[in-house]
Amino acid sequence: MRNWLLPEHMEDILPPEARRVERLRGTLLELFRVHGYELVIPPLLEYLESLLTGTGHDLDLRTFKLVDQLTGRMMGVRADITPQVARIDAHLLNREGVARLCYAGSVLHTRSRGLNATREPLQIGAEIYGHAGVESDLEIQGLLLRALSACEIRGARLDLGHVAVFRALCQRGGVGADLEAQLHEALEAKDVPGIQALTAGLDRVTRQALRSLPGLYGDASVLALARAALPGHPEILAALDDLACLSRDNGLPVSIDLADLRGYRYHSGVVFSAYAPGWPNAVALGGRYDEVGKAFGRARPATGFSMDLRDLAQVAPAMPDPMGIRAPHAEDPALVAQIERLRDGGEVVVVELPGHEGCGAGACDRELARVDGKWQVRKLD
Repeated sequence: MRNWLLPEHMEDILPPEARRVERLRGTLLELFRVHGYELVIPPLLEYLESLLTGTGHDLDLRTFKLVDQLTGRMMGVRADITPQVARIDAHLLNREGVARLCYAGSVLHTRSRGLNATREPLQIGAEIYGHAGVESDLEIQGLLLRALSACEIRGARLDLGHVAVFRALCQRGGVGADLEAQLHEALEAKDVPGIQALTAGLDRVTRQALRSLPGLYGDASVLALARAALPGHPEILAALDDLACLSRDNGLPVSIDLADLRGYRYHSGVVFSAYAPGWPNAVALGGRYDEVGKAFGRARPATGFSMDLRDLAQVAPAMPDPMGIRAPHAEDPALVAQIERLRDGGEVVVVELPGHEGCGAGACDRELARVDGKWQVRKLD
């Protein structure tokens, strides 16, 4: 085996893309900062029980596991930063009231999410803790829209769902845990014959409601159909009210899917995905996950979203990189002072090394040259 080969779905980020990734990271973190979100930086490794607490089976399967040689305990390489931020909010910050937090860092997956997806996303996100109302969901959704705009992503659309609808139907209809898991899988696959077979033994109201979920997909007008097709349980009516609020006047085309149960064991309320033209996967995922903090001993409502900077770097329009200035290698104090002034002003100045004059000149469109006894910038031929 060639010793420079990387594992499947792992890759280096080379200079042009790395510049785009770093530019987007800085832009988004600054956007979060001016909206009052404080940056936290959790560790890459944690004890497994802390890393996976309250997250569900899907995240467990995506997490690399290893033994800590200092303690003998099982550890995990994070596959998602959100549970770590929930732990920080619950145990380290321990604030009363609302906390707004943001983060950016690598995560590692045992398997990729798609055919061409990386197993090492660069996750960036923002979260609100301590508020259970739709107002915080609206704030997070608005921040996501500003994030897409800051990345100059045009023509995006938003998909909305709400896991409380399915959860209320199962609880009210007396659906057991095993059947609930099978129904969840069938709904995620839009397996209508499977749903019909699985619901055959349920009461009429629950059976008809569950069978109607795959067809409750479309624009905001689908909410009126849902009110007519679903029983008037308070949890369902509240979920439909939230979706109506979130789908109004947000600046993006919106579709609603009441069979979207992504992260069902993880999320507790609204879920949303943002899609960009020409990109097969969602560029942002988010929703409400009130039950994650509960697992850390402090039940805190929470809502937020995350994005992969690698995906954003592919989707966002390329920005031209500024060309640099070539400078000769010399001990002239005036030259050294001029180079420092240019760099302090944000210019890229590449000093040639002896014996390598002209190397790397392709990244430069100007040079420092002595003109009339002074070091001046002039265009390269």
